[in-house]
Amino acid sequence: MKFSYQWIRELVSGLGTEPAALERLITMKTAECESIEPGEHVADLPPDWIIEIDNKSLTHRPDLWGHCGMAREVAAFTGNSFTDPVKLEFLPPGQSAIGVEIADYALCPRYSALVLENAKVAPSPLWLQARLQSIGLNPINNIVDVTNYVLAELPQPMHAFDADKLAGETIFVRSASPGEQLHALNGETYSLSNADLVIADASGPIALAGVIGGAPSAISEATTRIVLESANFQASSVRLTSARHKLRTDASMRFEKSLDPENTIRGLARAIELLAKVCSGIRIAGGASDKRGPLRPVDPILLPVQFVVRKLGKEVSRQTICEILEALGFSVTEAAPGLLTVTVPSWRATKDISRKDDLVEEIGRMVGYEQITPAPPLAACVPPPVDPMRLYLRQFRWQLAAQGFTEVYNYSFINEADANRFLASDANHITVANPIASDLTHLRRSLLPGIFKNIVSNVRHYPEFRIFEIGNEVHPESGAGLPAEIRHAAAAIYNSRGDEQDFFELKRVIECLFPAARLVAIEARHYEHPARAAEIFWREVVIGRIFELHPSLLRQEGIEGRAVLFDVDLRVSQELAGAVVVKYAAVRKYPTSGFDLSVVADLKMPVGVIQDELARRAGSALAAIAFIRQYDGPPLPSGQKSVSYRLEVGALDHTMSAEEVTETRNRIIEGMRESGFELRV
Repeated sequence: MKFSYQWIRELVSGLGTEPAALERLITMKTAECESIEPGEHVADLPPDWIIEIDNKSLTHRPDLWGHCGMAREVAAFTGNSFTDPVKLEFLPPGQSAIGVEIADYALCPRYSALVLENAKVAPSPLWLQARLQSIGLNPINNIVDVTNYVLAELPQPMHAFDADKLAGETIFVRSASPGEQLHALNGETYSLSNADLVIADASGPIALAGVIGGAPSAISEATTRIVLESANFQASSVRLTSARHKLRTDASMRFEKSLDPENTIRGLARAIELLAKVCSGIRIAGGASDKRGPLRPVDPILLPVQFVVRKLGKEVSRQTICEILEALGFSVTEAAPGLLTVTVPSWRATKDISRKDDLVEEIGRMVGYEQITPAPPLAACVPPPVDPMRLYLRQFRWQLAAQGFTEVYNYSFINEADANRFLASDANHITVANPIASDLTHLRRSLLPGIFKNIVSNVRHYPEFRIFEIGNEVHPESGAGLPAEIRHAAAAIYNSRGDEQDFFELKRVIECLFPAARLVAIEARHYEHPARAAEIFWREVVIGRIFELHPSLLRQEGIEGRAVLFDVDLRVSQELAGAVVVKYAAVRKYPTSGFDLSVVADLKMPVGVIQDELARRAGSALAAIAFIRQYDGPPLPSGQKSVSYRLEVGALDHTMSAEEVTETRNRIIEGMRESGFELRV
């Protein structure tokens, strides 16, 4: 198999090949090159190496966007020393022939420039062209190729202006003025705004900072004097400008990563050395102009050796840590036994290494994660403490769902009109400083406004439904303390054809949630039905209210039907539920006997009062009592009602005789009459 001349050009572009050896190989006769057979040794050609890099590793490593950064990494991995190609002694002393003015050091932390004379623009030597082509850059001329070479090597983007095409003796780094335009090297013209940072002379913009140069000041074959630019720009500014103009260049991609400001003057020194090789006779006019803002201090990082060991899960000695960090360019001193002071190099201090955890990552990757035995973290497996309220709410939700209720969720914010509908107008509500909507200005002190809105929105679609919500009421505390958040539950039953039985249906639901709960009639609030409001007593403590919504509230919304609600303080009910110990009671061994009693009482007297009195008079013989019916009308006097109950009585140690049952019944009747009740027997 024969190999072409182009193949040799690509082959000799290896990283380790010296320019002299490349020149000798490139100048070989074409016939001799084509006669090389596969596997045949090529004289003076060192081995070529290909290193594959995961692109994700470059995201936060601006130094790895240049060959020097890669070489430093390889040297650290292989234990070799890194040779810095930059020789600062090439920088000339003296007054610069070009002035620099920076308007905002936050956007341009540093700008270095140098003027060179007696330049002769020509094609680059073959070795320089080969190296640029090997990394995907097209050779242009010896001046531009040197700037691209430095960009790829250090990495430090540079730009060369034709000094004779510049207006004035000063370069200005400033924001563009509205209406300014730049005719760029790519042939496009860009309209600029004050959000764009530009490089300008006395006449206007000559480059878009960090992105692309301008065509009018570009290097040409007639150029004899050049101005070399080596600058550092704010990463976010370059990124926004590049995105705004849809222009992504090799320079902008590097500036976006927060390059090292110390590299600008190094870039000039390296360019001077290279220009001397590719442009004979070129000379420097004056010294370098170097303007920079205040230095950002880089604080040393304290790194305990045991912190590294604990984080990596592998024993690493102090000496190994020092050797690794020093090989990567860090300075390390021992502040105390087992405690290191690490100084971060400038090329790693730009949004890369800032704390000891970052240093542990550096040490870990150099040690090799394959050397660390995987092990689960040594954390105690302790179950979290049991939250009684959480378990209680889970059971509470389950019971309501079993009764056909659907849970709803509402915002904790309400408006003032909703607040006043269910609470007194002078109630102290917490005002939201930055409401999420103009009509959600207060924190709720009740769940009822939200439940009412749910009723209004659901009646459009359903003739009957059951809903409930569990949430916090927010009550202000006196003084500067945080507000109190009290867990409540509110539920509603709506029926477009509802009647009084809906109230008793919700009462049944309450008795399922709170066994043996009692209702005690109470004066209705302004939003409650005047005759259908009661407090819920459970274990002799008030835990909430049950009521029917005042018909006027529904009529205001154009709604027919009835809505019955309850509102319960879950904090109180949960404490009561947890405080009671349920004890086993043996099933009665002996049968009971039953009889009915009808008590005549005032029409407004709650039936619960009558039931309590019957139970008290029956005493320990009472096994069960159940409501049967209520009747009012003839032949009862006006304002009277008859309430009928079924009573079951019995003894725990024997079967009661008919005489004992009759005696118990008569005792109850006499006791009720003593309490002022009439009985229908």
